[in-house]
Amino acid sequence: MRAAVMYEAGDVRVEDRPDPKITQPTDAVVRVLAACVCGSDLWPYRAMPATGTGRPMGHEFLGIIEETGDDVTSLKAGDLVVAPFTYSDNTCDPCTRGLQISCRNGGRYGFDGVDGGQGEAVRVPHADGTLVRLPVAADSALLPSLLALSDVMTTGHHGAVTAGVAPGDTVLVVGDGAVGLCAVIAARRLGAERILLAGRHTARTDLGRRFGATDVVTERGAEGIARVRELTGGVGKVIEAVGTRPALDMALGAVLDGGTVSRLGVPQYEQGPIGPAEFLRNITLTGGASPARAYIEQLLPDVLDGTIEPGRVFDRAFPLDQVPDAYRAMADREVLKALVRP
Repeated sequence: MRAAVMYEAGDVRVEDRPDPKITQPTDAVVRVLAACVCGSDLWPYRAMPATGTGRPMGHEFLGIIEETGDDVTSLKAGDLVVAPFTYSDNTCDPCTRGLQISCRNGGRYGFDGVDGGQGEAVRVPHADGTLVRLPVAADSALLPSLLALSDVMTTGHHGAVTAGVAPGDTVLVVGDGAVGLCAVIAARRLGAERILLAGRHTARTDLGRRFGATDVVTERGAEGIARVRELTGGVGKVIEAVGTRPALDMALGAVLDGGTVSRLGVPQYEQGPIGPAEFLRNITLTGGASPARAYIEQLLPDVLDGTIEPGRVFDRAFPLDQVPDAYRAMADREVLKALVRP
């Protein structure tokens, strides 16, 4: 099969790889219909050290089951399924608490002999616990929004949930990438009355307004914090969807004492402000990697009936052989989120 492999920063290749095969009785092989490039893929694209073997890329995909292991009971060949961005057994104690991201038997695509999602097919471990069957045809116009449930929409929802967004709230979303825009959708879905979106890319913030943002803050740093406080007096709920120290600093500067900051962006820093000043303000710092599997079935009905349309974050499609171009386009901010069609 053909699949994308990263060898070092800036070096993504599409090459021939072994076809996936069932190796455990709980496996399934999924023929990919749609995948994408994630904003988190850009961090290794900018900084990954050289490796001779390469790393299979991609963790967001949906497709048709081609084969299942003997112990798979809830799925069969021919089912259309979406895969959350990590696999899990969905039965261990973290999973039953809704923390599939911490599954004792789970893992990540592209590691430990498991295929990446940016390819023609994927062997999915723990298929019963991981994959969610989709009640639509393979040519449904809903596929981009259903694909968004693999990561960005469920991650945005995780930020809104952990921030405690409730009807009538004022919320600040820091970051106008796909996750930040999906956090806007999620905050609106949970009843937020006013949503400020901090971002500087007009096409993205315009989409954020269509998703439900009421205000756009283009200023950064101290000026951005001052603008949020000028507009609102300070916000009680903040969703940080970037992962940089400046984004975290803006979130902490804009949140009210006693408020909550949920971090969604994969941190690109090792240390942050946790000293006496933050302690005295009684700020709750929460969020983290989304347990996407816990949220897919919650959000699926709203995608199926058109209540939410997270697939609108995909603003350009690339054939599989052009995945290196998709990475370059996203890294250069020419594309918000690239859809990949094998």
